[in-house]
Amino acid sequence: MSKELTRFGVAMPADLVKKFDHYIAKKGYSNRSEALRDLVRRSVLESEQSDINKVVAGTIVIIYDHHYSNLAKKIMNLQHDYYKEIISTMHIHLNHSQCLEILVVRGKQKKLQELHEIVEAQKGVSYSELSVTFVDDEVELES
Repeated sequence: MSKELTRFGVAMPADLVKKFDHYIAKKGYSNRSEALRDLVRRSVLESEQSDINKVVAGTIVIIYDHHYSNLAKKIMNLQHDYYKEIISTMHIHLNHSQCLEILVVRGKQKKLQELHEIVEAQKGVSYSELSVTFVDDEVELES
């Protein structure tokens, strides 16, 4: 990715600039350019997410009731089934019955969405979210 910066002008209504300045101050940006770059990156990533064959990396966050019939075992078995896509896991006990599981994942978006949908459909899972970003095209995955 090129690090060379290109300058260009942007015209916006004054009230939108005022709201944008409030937004960037609240988020802690030091200038409009940094904030605009992040917003553009996010927009580009969102538009590219329709390509389910792109290689992505991210997390699947799961909150579930570990007392629910064999749910912990089912989640563990899924992790074994998707061992090529799961890079790392973290398991946290939130209270006596709730667990938070974080799966760090990398692979084709289609495969990660498939894993997420299976996890999300399990009875006893109260929350599940897949969050991804694209990785360099140079990354090769084993078949």
